[in-house]
Amino acid sequence: MLKKGDSAPEFELPDQDGSLLRLSELLKRGPLLLYFYPADFTPVCTREACAFRDLQPALAAASITVIGISPQDSASHARFREKHGLSFPLLADPGKHVIRAYGCEGPLGFGVKRVSYLISPDGRILDVAHAALRVGPHAALAAHAAWTGKDRH
Repeated sequence: MLKKGDSAPEFELPDQDGSLLRLSELLKRGPLLLYFYPADFTPVCTREACAFRDLQPALAAASITVIGISPQDSASHARFREKHGLSFPLLADPGKHVIRAYGCEGPLGFGVKRVSYLISPDGRILDVAHAALRVGPHAALAAHAAWTGKDRH
């Protein structure tokens, strides 16, 4: 897992619509809340995505982009986004290349660790939350980022 101060590895992955998104392009918009989650439609992953959805207005006001990554394909992400009214992109990493680069692969290569990274526009990790079965630390990281980010404007 990456830690504060580390450089975020560059990536390019398809979103729920099949459009390729690249980290360096996303960071041109401002800070990025990049979160890794095990699977669409599971109870904890759904609560996490909905927590970020509910924080979206405050995050947007602080110019923070939210992106989720999991190993499901774009079609699964499209259904998940639609069902839960998510306004942020979900990226498909079925080969787990980006998941591994960010240290989020589960033990022995199985599954995906639930990790959230706040990344600065210059590509440095500003903050990290890691909690497998709890959404609270991830939502707290997002809320804190939104709160402190609004002071930058």
